[in-house]
Amino acid sequence: MLRLPWFEHRAPRSVAEAAKILAGEGTRAMLIAGGTDLLPNMKRRHQAPQVLVSLAGVPELKNLNGTFGAGLTLSELIHSEKTPAALRHAAVQVATPHIRNMGTLGGNLCLDTRCNYYNQSYEWRKAIDFCLKKDGKICWVATASKRCVAVSSTDTAPALIALNAAVTLVSERGEREIPVAALFQNDGIDYLSRAPDEILTEVRIPGGWKSTYWKLRRRGSFDFPILGVAAALKFSGEVVEEARLALGAVASRPFLVEKASEFLKGKKLTDEVIAEAAGMVANRAKPMDNTDMDLYWRKEVADDFAGYALRELRGDDMRATRLKIARFAV
Repeated sequence: MLRLPWFEHRAPRSVAEAAKILAGEGTRAMLIAGGTDLLPNMKRRHQAPQVLVSLAGVPELKNLNGTFGAGLTLSELIHSEKTPAALRHAAVQVATPHIRNMGTLGGNLCLDTRCNYYNQSYEWRKAIDFCLKKDGKICWVATASKRCVAVSSTDTAPALIALNAAVTLVSERGEREIPVAALFQNDGIDYLSRAPDEILTEVRIPGGWKSTYWKLRRRGSFDFPILGVAAALKFSGEVVEEARLALGAVASRPFLVEKASEFLKGKKLTDEVIAEAAGMVANRAKPMDNTDMDLYWRKEVADDFAGYALRELRGDDMRATRLKIARFAV
C-alpha cells in the first residue's frame, strides 16, 4: 500500500488568508483543492510538501456569477446552465463521477504533466535511476533532450483556450489576469507560469462562442486524454467571423492552433474548408512516445478529431460518432 508522507494541514477561510499562509510557508507549502491529482502524486513521492493549504473551505472560490470560481467541482460545471458547451464536454469526460465530484476547475487547469516514466511508484522509478522530471538526469522518452517532455493532460485547458478565457491569479503581492493559454509553458517540469505563491481564483469566459471538445482515450472513463481537440467559432450567418482551435495532450502544454484558426475566418464550413483546417491542426500535433497508444496514430487521428469538431459546429449530427468514441452520451 502506498502511504502519504507526513504533512501539516492549513484550512484558510478566504483567498487573502490562503495567500498569506503561502507567502509565509514558502516552498514548504502546496495548495490542495480536491486532491485528486496531488494526493496520488504524494503517495508516489512526486511531491512531498510539508504543509498543505486547503482551498476547500474558501466560499469565494465557488462563485458562479459572471465568472467561474476555481473551486467549482467538475460535476458542478457539468450541471450548470452557464457552462459553455466545450467546457462541459471537457469536464464530463474527466475520469469518473467520483473524481469529478471532488476535482475542481482550478485543479484540472493546474494538473501535473504526465509520462509513462514518471507516473510510477518511487521504487519503480528508482529502479531506472529516476527521470529528468523528478530526481534523475535523463529524459527516457528523448534521451538527448535537455527538456522534460512530459505531456499536458488537462481536459479543461484546451476547451478554455478555444473559448478565449482568462484566469485570475492572486498572491500577497497582488492580483493579475492572464489568458488561459499564457498559464502554460512548453516544459514538462516548469509547465505553469503561475508562481508557487499564487492562487488561481477564477476563470472569465467571454460569451458568443459556439464550441465543442473532442477527447481521445483508450477506455470510456477514467483515462487521461491522449488527444484533445477544442473548437470555438462565431458566425455571421453561415460565414465564420472568429475561430479558435486548440490542441491538448500532444505536448507539454495545451495551445492554440493559430494557422488553422486564422484560415477559417471569413469562410463557410464546406467539406473542403473543414478538411484543410483539420490538416493544419494535425500538422501541429507532435505527440511523444510517453503515454498510451501509438504516437504516429495519435497524430494521424488529430485530423479526424478536428474534422469532427468543425462538422459538429457546422450543425452536422455527430451524435453517433461521439457515442462511438466517448462510449456515452456527452
